[in-house]
Amino acid sequence: MRSRKALFMILALFLISYIFTTEVPTDFLTGNFISKTPVENKPEIQIYFCPKEDCVTPFVELIKNSTDIKCALYDLDIPQIINALKAKNATVYMEEDNKLEEFNFGYSSALMHNKFCIFDNNKIITGSMNPTANGAYLNNNNLIIIESEYLSKNYLDEFNEIKDSIYGKGEEVKYPNLIYNSKLIENYFCPEDSCKSHVLEELSKANESILFMTFSFTDKDIADALRSKESQGIEVKGVMEAKRTNMQYNVYNYLIENDMSVNKDVNPYNLHHKVFIIDEKTVITGSYNPTGAGNERNDENILIIHDNKIATKYVDEFNSLYY
Repeated sequence: MRSRKALFMILALFLISYIFTTEVPTDFLTGNFISKTPVENKPEIQIYFCPKEDCVTPFVELIKNSTDIKCALYDLDIPQIINALKAKNATVYMEEDNKLEEFNFGYSSALMHNKFCIFDNNKIITGSMNPTANGAYLNNNNLIIIESEYLSKNYLDEFNEIKDSIYGKGEEVKYPNLIYNSKLIENYFCPEDSCKSHVLEELSKANESILFMTFSFTDKDIADALRSKESQGIEVKGVMEAKRTNMQYNVYNYLIENDMSVNKDVNPYNLHHKVFIIDEKTVITGSYNPTGAGNERNDENILIIHDNKIATKYVDEFNSLYY
């Protein structure tokens, strides 16, 4: 009996040690098989919701406190951020139509639609906010800051593809899964990683609720996935940018005609989020709008964060916008 107890203790210690080494099997933690997943224990993720929170100051402070800065930005016009980037000799690539003379621009078959920066190869900033006056002070947006060497490597690879004008044919993301403070984060880039397929996969897992906040929403497959979930008795609610609801292919009218609980936003400017919240436990956010161009042509990125504390913050934001 003692030998069995001793063996059990040895196995338990081995398992604990294995979990907290640099890599662990994802299937043990999440039920999804992926051979090895890196693990990081870092400061808590920082999230800001513009315009009710100050999204500019943390952006500027991060620039000022960093040495090596690389950004891929769809648009940029806030003087404090521009001046801070210039002062640090940051390397910035922008969408050609919006580019500033001080910075570079990247080519894409459609739009270089990212909104991310990498700081000293160990922090990233991303989300839906373009660092513009509208993006920070008028539109509803989210800004997320994560200290992670692994995510930084992913975003650096994407940045280098943009710099080298590689679109859609780049390598698949190096670290699609990361255990961050014991929670799973997934990271993908469109079009090479098919953001749409990962959104559909997460929606298929919903058991209780799906909440969404979208600027542009034209993807019928994702709309049908929402309808299917509601038909199963799962709560589905959404808020969409009002000025785009009557645009060609927008799914707002389709969802309303099928008695879905979807509202137009009341912000006289823009609701610019690109967010899905599943079971108040998982958040999908980033630059990707659920559209054909977002998935197949634009250069985009998404994070899927499996963390109920983070999800609660996004639920609060949803509730403040859903009328």
